[in-house]
Amino acid sequence: MEKKSTARRAHCLVLVFPAQGHINPMLQFSKLLERQGVRVTFVTTVFCAKSLQKVPPSIALETISDGFDEVGYPGASSHKAYIDKFWEVGPPNLAELLEKLGRSEDDHVDCVVYDSFFTWPLDVAKRFGVVAAAYLTQNMTVNNIYYHVQTGKLQVPLVEHEIFLPTLPKLQPQDLPSFFLTYEQDPSLIQFVVSQFSNIHKADWILCNTFYEMDKEIVDWTMKIWPKFRCIGPNIPSFFLDEQYEDDQDYGVTELKRDECIEWLDEKPKGSVVYVSFGSIATFEEEQMEELASCLKECSHYFLWVVRKSEEKKLPRDFEKKTEKGFVVTWCSQLRVLAHEAVGCFVTHCGWNSTLETLCLGVPTIAIPFWSDQSTNAKLMEDVWKIGIRAPIDDKKLVRGEALKHCIRDIMENDKGKEMKNNAVQWSNLAVKAVRNGGSSHKNLLEFINSLFH
Repeated sequence: MEKKSTARRAHCLVLVFPAQGHINPMLQFSKLLERQGVRVTFVTTVFCAKSLQKVPPSIALETISDGFDEVGYPGASSHKAYIDKFWEVGPPNLAELLEKLGRSEDDHVDCVVYDSFFTWPLDVAKRFGVVAAAYLTQNMTVNNIYYHVQTGKLQVPLVEHEIFLPTLPKLQPQDLPSFFLTYEQDPSLIQFVVSQFSNIHKADWILCNTFYEMDKEIVDWTMKIWPKFRCIGPNIPSFFLDEQYEDDQDYGVTELKRDECIEWLDEKPKGSVVYVSFGSIATFEEEQMEELASCLKECSHYFLWVVRKSEEKKLPRDFEKKTEKGFVVTWCSQLRVLAHEAVGCFVTHCGWNSTLETLCLGVPTIAIPFWSDQSTNAKLMEDVWKIGIRAPIDDKKLVRGEALKHCIRDIMENDKGKEMKNNAVQWSNLAVKAVRNGGSSHKNLLEFINSLFH
């Protein structure tokens, strides 16, 4: 991609919600802007910035306070307490930052790209007379569901046993985001995610981390409501997608080193390893961890299992963390693992970033959703994109070892798995085409950027 030439570079302030699943794609989007000649200031909370992976030196990093500078979201008494405080202090703190940057003509901000989980940056941007662009970090099916709650077309608590919404497949309650099923215990969660659509129609642009070919009908329907809606994804590192930038191999800038995971995978035959990872938030009860461990131990396939340090104590005492057959690690570069030819299957919680990564790298999946949008992503994987299986749960809402073994056999040994692999590869090809020169997402990105230069 060639950079634009201009006397003064357009300046985008990118404001991210302080969660890893939101930071990663928005940082990746920031890199795309920067490569096209846009100056980018990446903004996160004071607490989050302390643990943020290194931001590329060409992108400025600024912070604003969420009211929890020392403890961040984990230190808040509840989700509602965190949101209420952040929504109180966020607007004046963002305004102060825009004022500071606006003191110099060269630093003046032309556009605020804000995570749609926030609603207030839109008003602040309008007050300063700058372009406001909402960035949706979840997929279009999930966005469609929440939008219809906002408009009153879908009621909570749920009254229907089958849900029919425009352009979406028929949905059961268990296919909806988990907040629908926990509404009576905590209504604040669904109120929070639905509220992002309360004022989004006032944004100058609405950008989404997906690609047109994945959601044609939903996107066409959405653009009738929001004419400035555009797909600009998948926002994952270039090295694993279009291969245009070899140094772009992680969401943060990390030196690519050989590590134990990759060395272990190098010794395994093609398509022989089951990769298991449930992201940075999902936590399981000890009984569920024991079922997973039992399955992997007894299964006839190699496995690589990511178990965060905080979860390690839930492993069975006699479970060996490194053998010829299996390897348990606390962290790995997921993109590098999914791109490795030894990996034949991904057991995942179905977070949207993990879903895009496995789809872009052509790896079939076994879905064990934990919360939020993950149940909907699992539904899409199994029934719409046909790249995976949703593991069945029992009356205790546990995935038993025997059931998981059956899923692994289906993907790793049967024709069903070959079909899913072929489907995943086809989606991967479409994703790559979308972000390359002339592709749907690439054209949308240029349209957005050109509007800033003008």
